[in-house]
Amino acid sequence: MRRWLIGLLVGLAVGSAGLVLEALPPGIALEQSVGLNFLFKARGTLMPPDEVVVVAIDGRSGEQLGLPSLPREWPRSVHGELVDALVRRGASVIAFDVHFGIAKDPLSDQAFVDAVVRAGNVVLVELLTGKRRPISDQSGRHVGMVWEEDAVPPFSALAESAAAVASFPLPKEGASVQHFWVFKESADASPTLPAVVLQIHERDAFPALIDRIRAVDPYALDGLPNPDEAFADSVQLRLLMRGLRAIFEASPELQGAVATTDTGPVAALAALYADDAQRFINFYGPPGTITTVPYHAVMGIEDPNVPPEALNLAGKVVFVGYSDLFDPGQPDRFHTVFTREDGVDLSGVEIAATTFANLLTNRSLTQLDHLGAAALLLVFGLVLGVLAYALPVYIGVPAALVLIAGYGGAAHWMFVERALILPVATPLLVMAPIGLFVGLLGQYLIERRRGLRISAAINYYLPDELVRDLVQNRLEPGKLNQVVYGTCLATDMAGFSTIAETLPPAELAEFLNDYFETLAAPLKKHGVHVTEFRADAIMCAWIADKPLPDPRRKALLAALDAGEAIKDFRKRHNMPGARLRIGLEAGYVYVGHAGGGGRFVYSIVGDSANTASRVEGLNKHVGTQILATGEVVAGFENLVMRSLGAFQFVGKTDAIPVYEVLAKRETATEAQMHLCEVFESALALYQQAHWSVAAERFQTILDDYPDDGPSRFYLERCRRMPSEPGQGEDPRVIRMDAK
Repeated sequence: MRRWLIGLLVGLAVGSAGLVLEALPPGIALEQSVGLNFLFKARGTLMPPDEVVVVAIDGRSGEQLGLPSLPREWPRSVHGELVDALVRRGASVIAFDVHFGIAKDPLSDQAFVDAVVRAGNVVLVELLTGKRRPISDQSGRHVGMVWEEDAVPPFSALAESAAAVASFPLPKEGASVQHFWVFKESADASPTLPAVVLQIHERDAFPALIDRIRAVDPYALDGLPNPDEAFADSVQLRLLMRGLRAIFEASPELQGAVATTDTGPVAALAALYADDAQRFINFYGPPGTITTVPYHAVMGIEDPNVPPEALNLAGKVVFVGYSDLFDPGQPDRFHTVFTREDGVDLSGVEIAATTFANLLTNRSLTQLDHLGAAALLLVFGLVLGVLAYALPVYIGVPAALVLIAGYGGAAHWMFVERALILPVATPLLVMAPIGLFVGLLGQYLIERRRGLRISAAINYYLPDELVRDLVQNRLEPGKLNQVVYGTCLATDMAGFSTIAETLPPAELAEFLNDYFETLAAPLKKHGVHVTEFRADAIMCAWIADKPLPDPRRKALLAALDAGEAIKDFRKRHNMPGARLRIGLEAGYVYVGHAGGGGRFVYSIVGDSANTASRVEGLNKHVGTQILATGEVVAGFENLVMRSLGAFQFVGKTDAIPVYEVLAKRETATEAQMHLCEVFESALALYQQAHWSVAAERFQTILDDYPDDGPSRFYLERCRRMPSEPGQGEDPRVIRMDAK
């Protein structure tokens, strides 16, 4: 339950991060550049409606027409001829994305004007210029700035002859174009070129729109220009469209009421007036995706690259402007998501045709509202966090990847089928990596913590190296059970049986744990490899692949430190009589599992371990604390120790030299050094069977060192040896008859 709760918190954090980013300018820019571009690229080219055609003025047009290469040098009568040709071919609306701002040759201009009047369906573009103008107070001092936009229409005769005049400004975000204006709010909410063209093209559906508006609100159209008059006057048409826009803005529910029974022209007109003034462009594809016919082909000059059906313009809307599909340096070009690799951008006239097609089909891109986007991102983050954190990795990660892929697929489907833009870059490029990283990091920390707990538990029973290899999956099976060279250290506590009789079980367990903890510290300090607890005794070993001095040195130092540690233990428990006995032996042993019936211990088995126990037991006979065999102490001159002779233990055929380890040389006292010297000479006399002289020497030692156990042991043997036949066979070997 706790893990699921943390997973929800992780998801909430990821979702919140997505919400914050999506609301900030960097997040908005990320969605509109990377996210929207991804959706367009994933969708690919979309078939545009047949009703729209671009008539392109390109780099070959002047040559084909026998005119100058620069279109601005053409006589405008040529455009009049084009208008006549388009009318003959049945064009519904003719929209020029070419600005004719200044009158030139009167005859040529008049020919163009006459053609526009005859057509009655020509829409001309006007420029929209903007600048900041300072605001001054009465004293003439600048107190602020104001943004002003001015319309620059075509020359007056031409503007008066057109069915409508409208601007077509394009907002740029960075280097790319992604939006278009339907109504330019900063220019008195005037309709733009594609909006006006749609209204004229769908003029026949306009009465049905008016009737439905009046059916909802009989007085809504009061004060607006008469529609019949408006379609005959460009100024009145602009006022009518601005008025309808204001009506739909004031009554948002009007769109649904007007377009409930129609998904065709009436619905398109209702959406024209009711939807956002600025909208995303639903690009259809790279340059030339919208049917493009060269200017000269419409003028009757045969072009083998233009099929005859392309010149069938009956009922179609024609946009005329600069568009060269082969020249990356063409004028009036804009970088878009579909800019080609050779640098050819989408022309302004094709973008105008694209935006008109969006309005005609009511398929402009719409973005999920802020509340919906916030809810979507929050849910995505919550689910992702739960999958990545709360579930096991082998389930959660694939499920999270499926979620990410599913979300991407859903966003793609909504974009293609519903023209709806869902957040893509934020959830897929930001939230998904963060969610997976945080979730997997949490999983890793959980597993690491679990591994540490397991290793800590196993570490009570196995050597550190084996535990590390086991946790890291590097353990070779053979390492669990192996024969190695080891220095074995055996300990026992004198008087444990008496202590056990006097303490309740719980207190005895607490006492033993403290005892073992006291001894384990110096053992661990010197890197013990294997530790085995046996009742009140400890058997441990320092191991290596072959005989080396380092394991023996560590064992000897650990023994000395253990002897010091037991002093503090005696003080804590007020047990001055408690004695520690330590025995050491070196040799090959088996370390590994031992046991049966499904229960095992990690144990040290071998003659060396057995001998270490015998040497430990020898302490109680000779009155010492730390004894080691000659194999263990060989080569260590930095220790103060004395030979106690050779001992043959019960069940052993060979005698083993035994040494008492007293101290490190740098910490040894003068008394310890002196004791070793005098004991050595006394032992030599004993081993030469000079019983009486040796006895005198041992007695002298005891006079100076009354607690010296080895001297007392040998003094008793000196007194006993002459009266025990058979004991004198080899005075250098002491045969033990008890463990």
